[in-house]
Amino acid sequence: MAILYGFHAVLARVKSAPSSVEEVLVDSSRRDKRMQQFIDKVQAAGLKCSAVDADRLEKAAGHRQHQGVVAFAKTVAKSDDLFEIITTHGKNTLLLVLDGITDPHNLGACLRSADAAGVHAVVLPKDKSVGVTPVVAKVASGAAETMPVITVTNLARTLQEIQDAGVWCIGTAGETERTLYDVDLKGPIAWVMGAEGEGLRRLTRERCDELVQIPMVGTVESLNVSVASSVCLFETLRQRQFARA
Repeated sequence: MAILYGFHAVLARVKSAPSSVEEVLVDSSRRDKRMQQFIDKVQAAGLKCSAVDADRLEKAAGHRQHQGVVAFAKTVAKSDDLFEIITTHGKNTLLLVLDGITDPHNLGACLRSADAAGVHAVVLPKDKSVGVTPVVAKVASGAAETMPVITVTNLARTLQEIQDAGVWCIGTAGETERTLYDVDLKGPIAWVMGAEGEGLRRLTRERCDELVQIPMVGTVESLNVSVASSVCLFETLRQRQFARA
């Protein structure tokens, strides 16, 4: 059973898989326009909203950051076969590999950007990485409900298998001279992003086909991983859309 909270996360599930939603709770003290629009959309999907007090909502969500909306839903099946995904999308494959992201807010933001940029799957290592928690789902604003998130035991070995399947693995590193704007991103690509503050682990770095940097002209030395992921993914999208045009 999944616990979803926040307007975006709950509405994304209502839109994508309404039959999976078992119960929707809303704050009985809220009568503002946003809440009424939310209730209207839930009811239009054939679901009922139960008005409850703040204590019930906090207990259901586990904290107070729920925006007055909590839902209980069945887990929705998504493809967990990475190589089936690669086979399905072929030369258009776009993957995001996250090496040890421990901050749920960063992972949620990465999922949101991945969904917007057309990523087909996000790959995470089993150890030293946050999973898809309710916090991640809220920050992802619905992307956690639709984006395949595949957890692997050995990330370096998985990268080798991705390469064997014909996908070019590109890692980000500040010390390299080649930038993401120097690389042809129109083929099958897996962007490999490092953890907050530490960057790519040695084995992950060595497994990449090439390393690029995001050119920066300011005083900061690095970008937040979710921001860096967005830059790389949307440059990929730009190149592909330009090629099609």
